[in-house]
Amino acid sequence: MPLPDAGATGAPDAVAKRNVRILTVAQALGGATPPIIVSLGGLIGMQLADDKALATLPVSLLNIGLACAVIPAAWLMRRHGRRIGYIIGCLAGVISGIVAAAGTARGAFWLFCLGTFLSGFYIAFVQSYRFAAIDSASESYKARAISLVMVGGLFAAVIGPQTVIWTRDLTPLYPFAASFLALSGLALMAMLVVSLLNAPAPKKQVSGGRPLGEIMRNPRFVTAVICGLVSYGLMAFLMTAAPMAMVACGHSIGEAALGIQWHVLAMFAPSFFTGDLINRFGKDKITAAGLLMIAVAAVVGLSGLTVAHFWISLILLGVGWNFGFVGATSMVTDCYRPEERTKVQAANDFLVFGAVAMASLSSGKLLHIGGWDIVNWVVFPAVALALVMVAIQARSRPVLAF
Repeated sequence: MPLPDAGATGAPDAVAKRNVRILTVAQALGGATPPIIVSLGGLIGMQLADDKALATLPVSLLNIGLACAVIPAAWLMRRHGRRIGYIIGCLAGVISGIVAAAGTARGAFWLFCLGTFLSGFYIAFVQSYRFAAIDSASESYKARAISLVMVGGLFAAVIGPQTVIWTRDLTPLYPFAASFLALSGLALMAMLVVSLLNAPAPKKQVSGGRPLGEIMRNPRFVTAVICGLVSYGLMAFLMTAAPMAMVACGHSIGEAALGIQWHVLAMFAPSFFTGDLINRFGKDKITAAGLLMIAVAAVVGLSGLTVAHFWISLILLGVGWNFGFVGATSMVTDCYRPEERTKVQAANDFLVFGAVAMASLSSGKLLHIGGWDIVNWVVFPAVALALVMVAIQARSRPVLAF
């Protein structure tokens, strides 16, 4: 798999550049898990669930598992180091695929749901790859390192759906079971990759730094969390509802699936240059640009119900998520000292992905109650709040951890 060049940043970033390449490959392999589950979860849920209203529960459980595992994953990595933590995370991915495959083969909805929930544990580790990229990076290389690791998501957007296409009919007696066994295979490959990470076990700290509550009251941290929460939460909120809205408007399942594919590509393609834009224009401006783009996506969604309207809205949503989330992640790095990074990163991800879980759970229900227009109108107050926070930070001197 070809990887982007980390750029010429000099000898001090040699280790960071090598880790970025490793983490990008791991991101491509691990990041394929959500597309596989999103592609098949609702369909399998419709087949297996007695109550068809629970058809999307397997997909929601992926996000709930992620939120539940963020803090335990951070504790594990703080105690044993990132490399050991990531190997254990990949093992959770291997087990989750086997459990989900068993659920589909046995026609057991609860077992399938358990498999997707366990997949969330794996993704909790995968989501922290972006932070691992900056552990040994210089200040000037941090934003680019985060951005480059997220390029792996672009490959994942292809690997996930293609895995489903090539494996879904391999076990005719047990439809889709092979796709989840393939998910386990991808996790096993990722385990081999992350074992190469140059991340020695952490040294024992005399002090764990400041109390987490003190750090979380830092206005810069509050702003970063809100921007990450809004960017990722709204993306999940709209993305989950869009395919159902398209089918309800008379568009084909194929057109809805293609819209999601373009959306996922738009989410990660900008990562080739987002870090450079942050270095040039600043974290606050790029984050604000992403938030505004999400608002524009909602405007397009309210403007019409053609295939073009849905697709353009989803593409804008993807690019807006990339700018907003990468920018917010970079803002988080302003808020902690080295000995505080694990707990601060975990707190950030717990809050962000907890919101994502709630967004995915509520999106379908709100769509059913109020329609596609209501789903889009929800975007504006959330974006406005985040933009106000960014504006306040831009006008005041950032309150940093150092």
